[in-house]
Amino acid sequence: MLRREIPHHVREGRVVRLSRSQLAPAPLSGDQELTPLQPYQPWTEQMQPLCYWNDEPVALWVDKEPGDGWIDGRQWMADLPSGWFSLISTALQVGAWLENHRFCGRCGAAATRLEAEFAMHCNACGHRNYPRISPCIITLVTSGEAMLLARSPRFPPGRYSTLAGFIEPGESAEEAVHREVFEEVGVHVDKLRYYQSQAWPFPHSLMFGFFAEATTRRINIDGVEISDAAWFSPRQLPSLPPPYSISRELIETHLAKWRE
Repeated sequence: MLRREIPHHVREGRVVRLSRSQLAPAPLSGDQELTPLQPYQPWTEQMQPLCYWNDEPVALWVDKEPGDGWIDGRQWMADLPSGWFSLISTALQVGAWLENHRFCGRCGAAATRLEAEFAMHCNACGHRNYPRISPCIITLVTSGEAMLLARSPRFPPGRYSTLAGFIEPGESAEEAVHREVFEEVGVHVDKLRYYQSQAWPFPHSLMFGFFAEATTRRINIDGVEISDAAWFSPRQLPSLPPPYSISRELIETHLAKWRE
């Protein structure tokens, strides 16, 4: 449904309006469903050509402040069918980049947005900036049927999730799995198995999903990034991450294996 071709030569099409991770709902008429795609319209200079969605060109309009009734990106992902994830994720990540890189990070001069690619160019020193992508690992640690799930202090009450963390400079994804799991819960793992990746637009992560088997079971939480962690049976689960997340996919894949 989404073509990652920037329609830089196009001057009209659909529009996604964004501000501070909130997206404006399109006006409703008749029995239309709520979507973030605004009606076909001429594009202004302040809009960023973004992609093609169902073969229609789409531009991004980043506002200074969200308007009344605008909806958080996470809520859009929870409410819309999974096929919308790529469009919303792209809009959120490109929007965050446009908001945060208006000036050159090398010399401080105002940057100019280029048309044919996602790039901000500094005419003063020649530095060119592209959207930031931060690689992360996210891992479901298991011991037989049991899953090691943990709570961040930022989570809603009762929610537990898989373990995750940023990959450090000079570190492989596999090394990051071992390090993050041990740092956060004090458990050693082996038999790592890559699952799949997911762009995570909060604000600009690329999650590499893994399964790993625990070689130790004693938990020792760090008390900073993790407020609680425990082993959970498939028959007694806490509140889980939202369905659109790779964390939930890892959990559901493991649960399906043991149901079979």
